[in-house]
Amino acid sequence: MTKAINSEPCKTCGTEIEYQFCSSCGCPKTLKRINGSYILTEIVSILNFDKGIFFTIKELVIRPGDNVHKFIHEDRNRLVKPLLFVIVCSLVYTIAQQLLKFEDGYVTANGFGDSAITTIYKWIALHYGYANILMSIFIAFWIKLFFKTYDYNFFEIIILLCFIMGIGMLIYTAFGVFESLFNVSILQFGGILGFIYTAWAIGQFFDKTKKQNYLKGLVAYILGMISFYGLAVVLGLVIDTVAKK
Repeated sequence: MTKAINSEPCKTCGTEIEYQFCSSCGCPKTLKRINGSYILTEIVSILNFDKGIFFTIKELVIRPGDNVHKFIHEDRNRLVKPLLFVIVCSLVYTIAQQLLKFEDGYVTANGFGDSAITTIYKWIALHYGYANILMSIFIAFWIKLFFKTYDYNFFEIIILLCFIMGIGMLIYTAFGVFESLFNVSILQFGGILGFIYTAWAIGQFFDKTKKQNYLKGLVAYILGMISFYGLAVVLGLVIDTVAKK
């Protein structure tokens, strides 16, 4: 076969590119130079209400279960990737909490003194993104147990939880910011709303027509949190015991 005059191998997969994009992997023949226009385009794409972080937030607030279901089974390009989403949302919460100094309603180490438990809890408070991913493993176990009749594997449930926990962090952030700016004690209502949202999202994801799914989702979420923080306490006690020997 005669090689096209203007063709060149794709830098990603090696397929010969005859036009502007690779027919195999879709990569462009020539990458755009990184300049002001490129940066502006990237910012717009991130903030895009049709595809981006704000679009993801909007869709997860309005139809969480339906959109996560669609992400798993149909289209994985419209929403921000779940792991990135929960890390970004957790980072937003951490920055807002550190700047405005509102009460950290997710985890406190009060009562444990100078112990390994306090150190572990402080790490969690400073790394909510990673901590939420770890916590999702425990919550996913309980959800899998409570919803074992549904054909979703462990990792698909973790994807669901990454989206849900990300929105939960944003809810708490919004209430914390409002409390700090207007000196109104409403942070506890943010926590309540977060649990309500979680129950609604999980129930909608599995089967929104069954009312018991919402209660099962809430109980599974709470048990997962208790398991996670309980293990943190046990781990801290073990470390302290070993250190004293």
